[in-house]
Amino acid sequence: MPPEWRTLKVSVRGAAHERVGLPNQDAVRVSRLGDGRAWLMALADGHGSAKSFRSQHGARLAVVVARKVCGHLFKLDNPSQIKRWAEEQLPLELVRNWRERVERSLQRQPFTPAELDALDTAGRRQVDAHPSLAYGSTLLGVVVASGFILYLQLGDGDILTVSAEGAIDRPLLRDTRLIANETTSLCSDKAWNEVRVRFQTLAGAPPALILAATDGYANAYRDEAGFQQVARDYWALLRDEGEEAVRPHLKDWLNEASQQGSGDDITLGLLWRPIAQI
Repeated sequence: MPPEWRTLKVSVRGAAHERVGLPNQDAVRVSRLGDGRAWLMALADGHGSAKSFRSQHGARLAVVVARKVCGHLFKLDNPSQIKRWAEEQLPLELVRNWRERVERSLQRQPFTPAELDALDTAGRRQVDAHPSLAYGSTLLGVVVASGFILYLQLGDGDILTVSAEGAIDRPLLRDTRLIANETTSLCSDKAWNEVRVRFQTLAGAPPALILAATDGYANAYRDEAGFQQVARDYWALLRDEGEEAVRPHLKDWLNEASQQGSGDDITLGLLWRPIAQI
């Protein structure tokens, strides 16, 4: 892996969750892949609804599975094989591996009467028919390697890129079906069809910064422009003042965004290249 990529990650419990005693239902994992040649940044957002009462566990399983499945990319011989496998097989493998881990979790720890008694009749019926619903979670992932970047998304959340000049791009367009609290999920029927993947060969310069965040972050802002400005601000601070201008303050900034905005859990991952490498 080229040495210039740096990473930061942080996850905070939402202000609304703190008020009612709910846990942080997000998860984040940043890992080396390909014998240290690449980075994976994976974020997951457990649904937290009454029916998804184990979603914090589902989110943690999701980021573990992302690391396992994306590791297979570096067993392939060339970019064309990697691209084909990522687009055709990776979604299937993500969902299959996640559901296998959910099944093992349930074998070790079946649903308790207290968990099931908290559901209404319709919710109980749904969980009985589809136990993975209790673990429901979204997933965001970014893999950066010397020759390519892979972006993947299932459900809500945001991935933004920032160029060295501050231009913002969304490598994966918003899914317009996801409004209010509706989202696709690892527990959705045929969830592999909902995984969006973009494989980008690096013919020129990669982005200066890649930001991934669960939906609680963007929802803390009035509009898309305000959220995009956050990405530009992170890049400007990292470029001009370095990591120490950002890392010690991340939790406070995210807590403030949750308290004054969405009230939701917020998880953020940053991948960037120092200006000397650009």
